[in-house]
Amino acid sequence: MVVNSYWCTMTFATMIQQYSKLQSTVMSQVRAVSSRISEATPGKFLLLQFSMSQVTQIGESISNLISQVQSVINNMVRNQKSS
Repeated sequence: MVVNSYWCTMTFATMIQQYSKLQSTVMSQVRAVSSRISEATPGKFLLLQFSMSQVTQIGESISNLISQVQSVINNMVRNQKSS
């Protein structure tokens, strides 16, 4: 039996860079659709709305992650002060 172990690491900087790229891609899509509004179909609008929703959700997840890390750090500092 062969078991493969895969490790995946991601830095915070990489995550922000990828999020920024995704955001830029969606903004390009918005510009493309708005510049050719007469060619836009309901399907294009739905896909664009879905993409924008995904970017928003990812942004909120990153924000929640930052908040949780900040909370952990604050708790560690508080625990060190009380020791």
